[in-house]
Formats: sequence, C-alpha cells, structure tokens
Amino acid sequence: MERTLRYLFAMLCGALPAILLFFLLRPLRGRRLERRGLTSPRRREFALALLWMYCGGAAILGLTPRWVVPALANLPAGGGWNEAGRPFFSPGTVSLIPFQTFSYSAYILIANVVMFTPFGCFAALLFRNFSWKRALLTGACITLFIETCQLFIGRTFDIDDLMLNTLGVFGGFLLGAAVKRLFPQFAAGLAVRTAP
Repeated sequence: MERTLRYLFAMLCGALPAILLFFLLRPLRGRRLERRGLTSPRRREFALALLWMYCGGAAILGLTPRWVVPALANLPAGGGWNEAGRPFFSPGTVSLIPFQTFSYSAYILIANVVMFTPFGCFAALLFRNFSWKRALLTGACITLFIETCQLFIGRTFDIDDLMLNTLGVFGGFLLGAAVKRLFPQFAAGLAVRTAP
C-alpha cells in the first residue's frame, strides 16, 4: 500500500503542471474548434483534463530515473529534496528476453497493465474511429517511446514492459468501447459537436 501511495503522490506531482498546461492551451484549442464550426461539451473538456493529468503523472513515473519517485514521496514528510548531485541522465540496460518480469511479484505485473489502461480507455471514449488496431499500435508506440527514453535515464528497456503496457492500452480500449456500447448517451457527451 505504501508503494502505491508513493506512486500516486508522484503522479500528482506530474498531474499538476499538466493540468496547468491544459488550461493554458485550452483557448487555442477552442479557437481551432470554432474555426471548424465545432464545440467541445463540458463533459468532454473534463475528460480531456483528466487525460492530461494522467499523462503528466505517467510521464513522472515512466520518464524519470528511479530515484525521483522516492524523492518526491519524501517531500510531504518534510524530507526535502536530498537528491542533489544524482544524475538524471545515465546509461540504462536492455532486457530482450520475454517473460522475465513474470517471475517478479504480481504487483509489478498488474501495475504494468493497469498503469496504461487509461490511455486506451480515454482514447476509445474521446476520439472518433479509434479502432482496436489503433489501440494496439498506439499502445506499442507509447510504450516503445517510454522504454527507449529509459535507456538514457539509468533504467531498463524491458520487452515485458512493452508487452504488458500494450496489453494495458488494449484492455483500456475494450473498457472504453464497452462504456460506449452500454451508455451511449454518456458517450455522446464526450464527442465534439457542431456549434449552434
């Protein structure tokens, strides 16, 4: 439970600047929609804000060295930022042998899938014509980008992470598609509309 709380706090640290950026860019997006004769309903804006917050949090977890999350978790307890001098950029390692991670704890396996589920779910609900093929391709591309970046921040490019994270995006897509089918009126509130 403590580990999960540390991750959630670290995600919050990434979500706050992401939501600020979302609101700073919102007028530009609004003008672009207006030029196309479209409008974005409140429910869609709220969902987009959540997606931005999630992406900011995921960036902190996936695109920073391992020491960043514990350092952030120490801040509320008054621990301060004691990581001065620790390198942000350093060479990582590569693990191309499949199913090695599967020998680790169930927590790691589940976290790798669940962590990427929102990508697929939000995409299925917010973007038109987001098919299962696009979900798999998007999941693979996002994860490949993150895993490649980890080579430069002292972490590991892991083929198992690539598979599990892509599975998470695909599972999220299936969840989003189910919500659209079961709750069509709710899903309709997440689509852009023709401006009145």
